[in-house]
Amino acid sequence: MVISMKFTDNDNNLPSLPTDSFPNKDSFKELEKLIGLKEVKKTLAEVTAFSLIQTKRTQLNLKADSTVLHMLFKGNPGTGKTTVARILGNIFKEINVLSKGHLVEAERADLVGEFIGHTAQKTKEMIKRSLGGIMFIDEAYTLSQGGERDFGQEAIATLVKAMEDYRQDFIVILAGYSAEMSKFIRSNPGLRSRFPIHIDFCDYDSEELFQIALQMYAERDYQLSSRCRWKLKNELNNFIRTRHPNSGNARYVRNLVEKSIRLQALRIVDKEGLNRRDLMIIEDSDLPETLNLNH
Repeated sequence: MVISMKFTDNDNNLPSLPTDSFPNKDSFKELEKLIGLKEVKKTLAEVTAFSLIQTKRTQLNLKADSTVLHMLFKGNPGTGKTTVARILGNIFKEINVLSKGHLVEAERADLVGEFIGHTAQKTKEMIKRSLGGIMFIDEAYTLSQGGERDFGQEAIATLVKAMEDYRQDFIVILAGYSAEMSKFIRSNPGLRSRFPIHIDFCDYDSEELFQIALQMYAERDYQLSSRCRWKLKNELNNFIRTRHPNSGNARYVRNLVEKSIRLQALRIVDKEGLNRRDLMIIEDSDLPETLNLNH
C-alpha cells in the first residue's frame, strides 16, 4: 500500500506530533518551526504514533506490525526536502527507529561507476556510510536515464538488495522533481512497492516565503524596517507570479536575505558611532534592486 497525500493551507485539523512521549523534543520542535510543510508534519505524526504503539504492543505481549519507511520526496528545489530528511533522521533516532539517525546525501556520481564492477563497489560504500541512518538520493531518476546498458541500473539493484538486508536500520529517501520522480517509479515496478510513503513538497506561497525570510533574518539578529517589510512583500508577490520550477523557493529567499545583509553592511560600514539598532535594521534600500530578476 502506498501512502500518498497532498494537503493545502486550509487543512486545519492536523494531528499534533506526540512530543510528550520523548525525553528530547528538540528535533520535533525543529520540524514544527519550519514554515508550511503540513503534509510532511502530518505524515511524520502518523509514522511516529505507529512506532510508539507497536512498541507498547510488544511490551504487552501483543502482535506488533512493522512498516517500510523508505520514502519518495517529490517537489521543486528549495521546498525543504533535504532539511526535512535531516530532521527525520534525528527524530527516527529519538524513537529508536534508527540507531544513528544521520543523513548521507548522494547523487548519481556517488553511486555509479565508469566500468564493470565499479558501480556496485561505490554504491556499497555509500550504503555502509548510511547504515543506521538515512541515505538521501537527490535527482534519483538520473539513475535510470542512461538506458539498459547504463551502470545506473546496477546501482538500483545494489540499493534494493541493501534495503532488504538492512531494513531494520536503514532508510532510503529518493528525491527530485515531481514529474520525473513519478515517471522513474513507473518505469521501475520493483521500486514502487519498496517506497510506500510518497510526500509532495509544494511550492511556497508568497506569505510563506515572507515568513521564511523573517525567520532567516531573526536567526541572524536582524530586523526589517516597515518600508522594507512592505517592499519585500511586494517583491515576493512578483516572484510568485513569474517563477518557474527552477526558481528555488526558500533557496531564493536565503540568497535574497544574505545579499541584503551584505548591502546593509556596505551602507553602514563608514558610519560613525554605530549603535545596536544600526547593526540590526535592514532598510528597503538594502534589498537588491534586481530582486525579481534573480530567478
